[in-house]
Amino acid sequence: MPRPKKTAARKTAATLPSREDVLAFLADNPGAGKREISRAFRITGSDRIGLKKLLKDLAADGLIAGSRKSMRRPGDLPSVTVVLASGRDADGELIGAPMEWDEDENGPPPSVMILSDRGKRPGRAAGVGDRVLVRIAEAPSDAGVGYLGRTIKVLERQPTALLGVYVVGPDGTARIAPVDRKQKEYIVEKADAGDAVDGDLVTVDVLKAGRYGVPRAKVRERIGSMKSEKAVSMIAIHTHAIPHIFPDAVLAEADAAKPVTLQTKGDKREDWRDVPLITIDPADAKDHDDAVYAVPDDDPKNEGGFVVTVAIADVAYYIRPGSALDREALLRGNSVYFPDRVVPMLPERISNDLCSLREGEDRPAIAVRMRFAADGRKLDHRFHRVMMRSAAKLSYQEAQGAIDGKPNDKTGPLLEPILKPLWAAYACLKKGREARAPLDLDLPERKIVLNDDDTVDRIIVPPRLDAHKLIEECMIQANVCAAETLEKQRAPVIYRIHDASTPEKLEALRDFLSTIDIKLARTGNLRPAVFNAILARVEGTENDELVNEVILRSQAQAEYSPANIGHFGLNLRRYAHFTSPIRRYADLVVHRSLVAALGFGKDGLPSGFEEKLEGISAEISATERRAMAAERDTVDRLIAHWLADHIGASFNGRIAGVTRSGLFVRLDDSGADGFVPASKLGDDYYRYDDVTHSMTGERTGETYQLGDRVEVQLAEAMPLAGALRFELLSEGRYQKPSGKGAAKRRPPRKKPVPDKSARAKKRVKRR
Repeated sequence: MPRPKKTAARKTAATLPSREDVLAFLADNPGAGKREISRAFRITGSDRIGLKKLLKDLAADGLIAGSRKSMRRPGDLPSVTVVLASGRDADGELIGAPMEWDEDENGPPPSVMILSDRGKRPGRAAGVGDRVLVRIAEAPSDAGVGYLGRTIKVLERQPTALLGVYVVGPDGTARIAPVDRKQKEYIVEKADAGDAVDGDLVTVDVLKAGRYGVPRAKVRERIGSMKSEKAVSMIAIHTHAIPHIFPDAVLAEADAAKPVTLQTKGDKREDWRDVPLITIDPADAKDHDDAVYAVPDDDPKNEGGFVVTVAIADVAYYIRPGSALDREALLRGNSVYFPDRVVPMLPERISNDLCSLREGEDRPAIAVRMRFAADGRKLDHRFHRVMMRSAAKLSYQEAQGAIDGKPNDKTGPLLEPILKPLWAAYACLKKGREARAPLDLDLPERKIVLNDDDTVDRIIVPPRLDAHKLIEECMIQANVCAAETLEKQRAPVIYRIHDASTPEKLEALRDFLSTIDIKLARTGNLRPAVFNAILARVEGTENDELVNEVILRSQAQAEYSPANIGHFGLNLRRYAHFTSPIRRYADLVVHRSLVAALGFGKDGLPSGFEEKLEGISAEISATERRAMAAERDTVDRLIAHWLADHIGASFNGRIAGVTRSGLFVRLDDSGADGFVPASKLGDDYYRYDDVTHSMTGERTGETYQLGDRVEVQLAEAMPLAGALRFELLSEGRYQKPSGKGAAKRRPPRKKPVPDKSARAKKRVKRR
């Protein structure tokens, strides 16, 4: 682990640092915990008691905030964050507070003065009540606020109303059932119900409590019936404020768009309609934005090499900068994929028609032709703006079946001229990938299969076919080419970056691995190959899934940025998303930059666009995280609905998370996550260990650790909130008890009797 910045002389004896020393250390090392402070000042043994008291006193005086594992000075914020403008100061300056702030853990949120960049950036100026994406800087001591926030963009206002389901009881009393596990229930008087009927998803305004102190609400808007199709994803769409209805101006632009042809005025295209490019996608895909083709290289100097061509839909031709379509695409940032629907970035006229590389139809594209040596090294590449005609639309299963000796009427004629050369080229590219050694985590992805009424039929883990890997590797190489070309042309580019793990995360990983006798070096350049060696060492052992999970959690999250730091996970120096402009705004920007830099037409990036890249990168990184959260919430709700009729059933699973408050268990068959409260673990007091990711009983030594296999019983399902509660049927592992009054091991846990009436009585009592 890289040493923390030194803000004071490191102690050579067990002497407590001064208050000023600790505050200076946290100023340079925000997020450091008690362990890092102890290490920096060489505090060991009983001296840690004094340090604990010092930190407690600093917290009581309001000089530090956070948890024992992550402390900082109050008001420390990420460099880019969203602030809610709440008012103005005496000088008329706009004042706000960060929207993502845990007051329970960190105390009151810091104040931020929102500085306008009106003259530099387009759009309206921020006002009270707006959400503003800002870049944070420390404020001068006389500013009267904790931070200055330079406006990147004024975001759309989020509704202040709460979301819930309007439920009418047998006695006619109406209430709002929460769709968030942290939300309360509210009573709705008949006069406040509006046109809502039983089972409607509604937004409500919270009113003052009635004379008996019962919280009340008034229906603001009726969104739709929860009995209709796509109701579950509708909750996520509204909860996360995802734009899902295209404005009339956007639809009008899309409807007015004309198909591009080789004769289109001002358009410079090569005719590639005879190149037998094919699309390989999921069987249910409606838009096809990438096509591939490969042949052996006929250059005698590159024996055994291949020429691989990737063609991507030319979305930039139809979506011009500053248009209504462009503004809406940036607002959405990306398409959002739910099990029961897609919220697209672009209207269907564009995404499923004009830009979709349909079989046998002329479509504009931007293509890159890449040459690879026999060992998988890329020798060179060149971009082209073309008119293509897809030779075939195949699913992953169709293409793989043909290669595996089961061609059908469609793939049979394609096998020799197209599919076999593609697979031979993939074998070549795979050598280059293996030499590059990207991070190779083995985490299966589950897919929800729905019935016709959009309820869950089953949950499967689709096989990972070579057809998937082939397309993935071709797209990765095309993305690398885009980044390299734009760098060489000194053109604007939005990189897809992935930082290495933070020192704090690496130290936590190092501590964990030491508990299973695996060492992680403290010095040197930690590359993905180091983690791959650890994963290979535990493959097939009882720690396989556990180590994969912990290494995944130690990694940073990928994001977009105009500043390149490389992609750690893929082990690439430069990488830019280019291959999915139908569903990602970042790719659209890269396409426009290529058009301008390579002289492909007049519809590229306008001059001066570089100043906007930082703000756009921050916005689309945020919309990506929003989409991931919405997709995850929807899956949780669908599974909770599916399992609601299985109360009392037992399941096998693994412990997927360990916290002070209890265990998160992931079921084997469905991948569903549920919670086991610490109070339900057993007749003991269980201590949480953040190093080993475990809970251990003080008296019995019974231990539950991340990755342990367990058997659980479903005790409660809350479909609207997407929450499950389990009770353990299996006992933990035992180690030597460490608490006072340690007793002999207790007898094995008796399985709860699945008595429905008894469970019902317990649930009533808990409520």
